Amino acid sequence: MRVLVTGGAGFIGRRVVLRLAEVGHAPVVFDRALDPADDVTDLARVRQALAGCDTVVHLAAKVGLGLDIDDIDDYVTQNDVGTAVVLRAAANAGTARVAYASSMVVYGEGAYTCPVHGPTSPPPRRVADLEAGRFDPLCPRCGSDLVPGLVPEGAPLDPRNVYAATKAQGEYLAAAWCRETEGSVAALRFHNVYGPGMPRNTPYAGVASLFASAIARGEAPRVFEDGGQRRNFVHVDDVAAAVVASLEADLAPGVTPLNIGSPDVTTVGRMAEVLSEELDGPAPVVTGQFRLGDVRHITADCTAAERVLGWRAERPLSSIAELAGS
Repeated sequence: MRVLVTGGAGFIGRRVVLRLAEVGHAPVVFDRALDPADDVTDLARVRQALAGCDTVVHLAAKVGLGLDIDDIDDYVTQNDVGTAVVLRAAANAGTARVAYASSMVVYGEGAYTCPVHGPTSPPPRRVADLEAGRFDPLCPRCGSDLVPGLVPEGAPLDPRNVYAATKAQGEYLAAAWCRETEGSVAALRFHNVYGPGMPRNTPYAGVASLFASAIARGEAPRVFEDGGQRRNFVHVDDVAAAVVASLEADLAPGVTPLNIGSPDVTTVGRMAEVLSEELDGPAPVVTGQFRLGDVRHITADCTAAERVLGWRAERPLSSIAELAGS
């Protein structure tokens, strides 16, 4: 297949392009980092790039939670308008398959169970609770401690920051596109991706990269909240394998959402400890700081990806030491 990869020069995109070539496909990279004219909001440019392509991997996006509300229009432009343009161009080109980079953030908080009331969705976190060091959500009905669990793809979407809202909207746009075109979209809900080439020292860098950057400077990783936030950390090469598998899988028309994460649940604090151990750095410092747009626990049930794609994350968390040389 000839595959257009938007964002193909980015952290995940480079590994997707490499994986596509390794298994015999022909990737076409579309990325402003290589050519400033390659903007996903430019319909004519995207149409030109799609010429002769069989399918699209749409990775290009503005990432991170956002610094403040002044980012909101740029997020919507780059992520939602960009996705709409890519989908329109794909329809115009007769392309019936798209892999869309969604995110775990579309769920908001993860899956929780109240010992009294059963499955429960916690309300958005309050500044007063966070300032007081009350980080774990409580049952809104009885105040009991909620027990976190794994989130399946059928969970309702509950985006709790601007970036999350744009990713959820991208899935809704994809669903409309599928109804109009009878095409198929794999909505790949990436969990916390790490690995070589991860962006460093920016407000939008992932937590693993920020920790690794601090250690490289001889500084202790600074862990927000109490470090107990539960996450799935998944290696970028595993993510690239999932993306390529989604192009080759026999998907029904419509949107197929799939969690792409590790089967192992790790806390943010433990991630910092592993990095310090693997990179021989200072011990982490737990700061108690917080970001209101963050969620407390979000971990994935990834069995659907294994069933639908024949894919399963393989790289152990110890491979995070690769960040030292990236």
